[in-house]
Order: sequence, then C-alpha cells, then structure tokens
Amino acid sequence: MKQTLSVLLMAIALLPACRSSKSPKTVNSPVIPETNAGRFLPAASDSACSLMELPQTQDGGFVLAPGFYEAEFKTYCLQPGTPDPRPGDAYLQGPVTGKRKEIVESVLLNSRYKAEIPQRNIQLLLWSVVSGADFDKLSYEVRSDATRLLTPSQIFQLKGGVAGLLKDISRNSGLVQGDLRGLLELGSSTYEAYEKIAVLREPSRVIRKGVSYDQWYKQKEAYYIRYFPASYQKVKIQLYVPGDLLDTANKYNGEYLVFDPTGQQAIPAFTNAQRLGIGAPVREVLRKVIQISKKQPLPSRKPKNPKPVKQTSEKTDPAN
Repeated sequence: MKQTLSVLLMAIALLPACRSSKSPKTVNSPVIPETNAGRFLPAASDSACSLMELPQTQDGGFVLAPGFYEAEFKTYCLQPGTPDPRPGDAYLQGPVTGKRKEIVESVLLNSRYKAEIPQRNIQLLLWSVVSGADFDKLSYEVRSDATRLLTPSQIFQLKGGVAGLLKDISRNSGLVQGDLRGLLELGSSTYEAYEKIAVLREPSRVIRKGVSYDQWYKQKEAYYIRYFPASYQKVKIQLYVPGDLLDTANKYNGEYLVFDPTGQQAIPAFTNAQRLGIGAPVREVLRKVIQISKKQPLPSRKPKNPKPVKQTSEKTDPAN
C-alpha cells in the first residue's frame, strides 16, 4: 500500500511532457514503472527531451538536471577491420585506449569547435593516426585539417618526431592496418576505398551472452547512460538523471553534474563491432554557458568503468 501511494504521489509531482524553449531549464522526469533492479528507469518507448536544451560548461560539457535526455553525436571508427555496428549491438562508455591515444582524444575534442571540417576528413586523419601512416604522405586536405585540430607538437609526433614511435606502430600493425596505411599514404583514393578496408560490411559476431542492447549503465555519480549506434558515423546517447539525485540548486555534492562524452569512445559490450570515438553533437544549437572553476574536478569527465543496471539476476556485467 505504501509503495502504491508513493508511486501515485510521484506521478502527481512529475510533468510527463517536454516543451521546447530556447532557454535552458530543468526537465521533469517521466513516470516510469519500477524495474527488477528497484529503480525507475525509462523504457525504450518513453519520450526523451533533447540534451541540447541543457546549458553547457565553457569546455562544452552538458550541465545535467533531473530528467530523461538524448542527443546524437558524430562518431569515428577507431578499430579498423571490424564490423559496422548493427541494430541490437549493446555499447558502453570508456576512455580512448591504444597508441597515440592523446592525439586521438585531441582530434575528437577539437572537432567540436571545428564544425566546418567534413566528418570524412576527420575520420581519415584518425585512420592515419591509428594505422601509423606517414603524415607527410597524406593528402593535402587531410594534412591541412590536421593543423587545425592538433598542436604543432602533436603534428611533429605524427611526422615521426618521437624516435621509434612510427616504426613501433608499423611493426605491430595487423594486415588491415597495413593495407589502410598504404592506401592513406597514396593520398589519392576515394573515401569509399578507405572505408571498404576499415569497416567490414558483415554482421557483428556475438562474443558474450546475457547483455541487453538497451541496458542502462550506472555512472559513479548515480545517473545512467546507454548508447544506440546507427552506424560507425553516428550514435544516439540517452541519459537518465533521477529526480532526487540533485539538490535544489541542481548540484551534486555541491558541484554541477557535468556530462561530456566527447573525446571518449563507445565500446561494444558483447560483440566484435567497431570501437567508436565520440566527437561533436550532430546538431549544434545556441545554449547558455555556465562557467565552472577548473580548479575543481568535473564529475563525469573521465568516468571509470561504468556498471550496468541488471534487469534480471541472469544479466552479466560487460564492464568487468
């Protein structure tokens, strides 16, 4: 009886709809049936508000408020030679890994401020970075855009400025990376030719069972994330912030709760599909900017291994 009464009171208190507004606002959480995990989490059929309506920090992170949100982000293949994501592939968030990860992160983060650079050129640059291609042999267009996304020091590294780095990457690259590197160094092939080598047009293979494609992943700040890739070039990210997580000033433990996926990667939870570097939002809008002191750590900038919200006792945790 008490549980039923609390659900009714919550239903009265929450507004079910999202209304468009140019000014940022708090969006009330939808009324959601209780799951087996004992949490109120949005279902696949629930309507989400646009993440783009929220204010952002001076660094581009989204300042969260209670509610259910989503937005689409540009993504990039970071693991050449693996299948394109397919409907039903589960993904979770993680940091960029591998050689030259700092350069990859910089490209992804700086792409947010260079919306005029074609997504294809950014992808070609990232393929050249992860395959160890000779920077000086890349097409003029890719090299030109690289100077707008990277520092002179990073360009120097790509030219082999760090002793042995280029040779080390080349020696340890697989057949796919070697083919891709050779094609990039020709500098005259079509984008489709590069794509044919890097992105396999075949179904991804299940390598771990018991994970739902729409499973929520709980972050250390107690809000939830899930990913729905449309292809290696775009992903829809959904967030759910419980109504009682933030205080009356919309803060978590005295600080704004900030979410910024840019510069990280989406990792397949149970298949061998692409690892996706996350770039700028697909749709840019004017929004309020909240200045946050850089002396204080931002809560969600580099989340640790996220843990999934298990829907049943049989579910497994792909993050472990």
